[in-house]
Amino acid sequence: MTVRIYHNSRCSKSRATLALLEERGVACDVVNYLDTPPSTVELTQLLDMLGMTPRELMRKSEAEYTELGLDDPSLDDTTLIAAMASHPRLIERPIVVSNGKAALGRPPEAVLSIL
Repeated sequence: MTVRIYHNSRCSKSRATLALLEERGVACDVVNYLDTPPSTVELTQLLDMLGMTPRELMRKSEAEYTELGLDDPSLDDTTLIAAMASHPRLIERPIVVSNGKAALGRPPEAVLSIL
């Protein structure tokens, strides 16, 4: 079974999630999403698999969130998804995808439910 993880090596939760998967012998396709951001289509698919709205997947503490005015409640999902695709630091991490399902690794153990 191959599992994809949207990973940020500078994030402790992302590192812990990857380590948890590796400890269980799970082969991982590691996507360093800051270097290779998901497209708007990929983000839309991930959101569907996660059962989340774009705003729920956004890191509101990032400077870009405020700088881009993303706290405006009138912004639609398309605008928020485009912002995440253009500024991947806004994407909450890590996201793990397996068997057509996705889970956010917060806490890391949350991803075990989709394996």
